[in-house]
Amino acid sequence: MDQIVRVLAKDAPVKAMAISATGMVERAREIHDTWPVATAALGRLLMAASMMGDMLKEERGSVTLRVRGGGPLGSLTAVSDSQGNVRGYVQNPAVDVPRKAHAKLDVGAAVGAEGDLTVIKDMGMREPYVGSVQLVGGEIAEDIAAYYVESEQIPTACALGVLIAPDQSVQTAGGYLIQLLPGADEQVISAVERGIAKVGAVSARLDQGMGALELLQEVLGEFQLEVLETRPVEYRCYCSRERVARALISMGEGELRDLIAEQGQAELTCQFCDKVYDFSKEDLENLIKEATS
Repeated sequence: MDQIVRVLAKDAPVKAMAISATGMVERAREIHDTWPVATAALGRLLMAASMMGDMLKEERGSVTLRVRGGGPLGSLTAVSDSQGNVRGYVQNPAVDVPRKAHAKLDVGAAVGAEGDLTVIKDMGMREPYVGSVQLVGGEIAEDIAAYYVESEQIPTACALGVLIAPDQSVQTAGGYLIQLLPGADEQVISAVERGIAKVGAVSARLDQGMGALELLQEVLGEFQLEVLETRPVEYRCYCSRERVARALISMGEGELRDLIAEQGQAELTCQFCDKVYDFSKEDLENLIKEATS
């Protein structure tokens, strides 16, 4: 089962969380029919959004991550609710690029580094918080860390990994986010850095059977950890026919009449789950009545 685990160090100003998300990323691959490098890139963004969403204190809040790197994948988007359930899509899912050394997927080349990462936090206020940073390399994890350092002044380490099986399905996926709280000295920083170096690539550790908590216990092995929360997460889309109908109504009477005249119907596809919603001429006429009543 996919889950997020949040911990706090009892003996140092350090908080951290980890995610195991093989099912979540595989579901995204199935929905969008992504090729391996697109699966890895979107999977990393989904996991980052999931952990950031889980950190929200607003129950009905959401976090949207949008990456535009100028690479062949185009733009990538992931949206999480405050429980860490996510949905997302990649503009060009059928993309391949040359492999790096040891046949590793080159996510950075596919995403590109000539662009930015935008973070939108909707916390139920009148206006959402929007932060944007230049991409460091398009590998996603280091870009998330750079966002926290630049936009929120929180020293952060992030690692995200997606391992693709020979049949192109997701073999394993997971990662962690470690943040230093005020008062963290050089000893604490060095201990965290040693743990990160010791663990190495998270996808390899997860493939060895390590779960989210074990990952944190390994990378933060020099600290005493208190588990704050363990929460199941999943790929979850909130689209519905009612929501799509409201979106059509919001177009206004004029545009709906133009739609009837030009197409005689409407067929809308959800970007996040690829579900198709059909509205007949009669359906659209009823929406016009609703919009003008």
